[in-house]
Amino acid sequence: MTADLPCQELVELVTDYLDGALAPELVARIDAHLVDCPGCHSFLDQMRATLRLLGRLPADEVEQMPAAMRAALLEAYRST
Repeated sequence: MTADLPCQELVELVTDYLDGALAPELVARIDAHLVDCPGCHSFLDQMRATLRLLGRLPADEVEQMPAAMRAALLEAYRST
């Protein structure tokens, strides 16, 4: 963990970071954290891969997915 930005805070901001929705100062703090924290860098890579895969999933297939499967996927996503 870097002193300027705890890992927990990065995890909470990762979606906005990937969406480009953060102030430049906060982006700079996250970028600096990623240089020093291989765990968060790996997490970010996993999030990017997940978003790429989900982006290829047609909306109607998501809607047809059994509720238990959707819930399990959401839980796995939230626990990372």
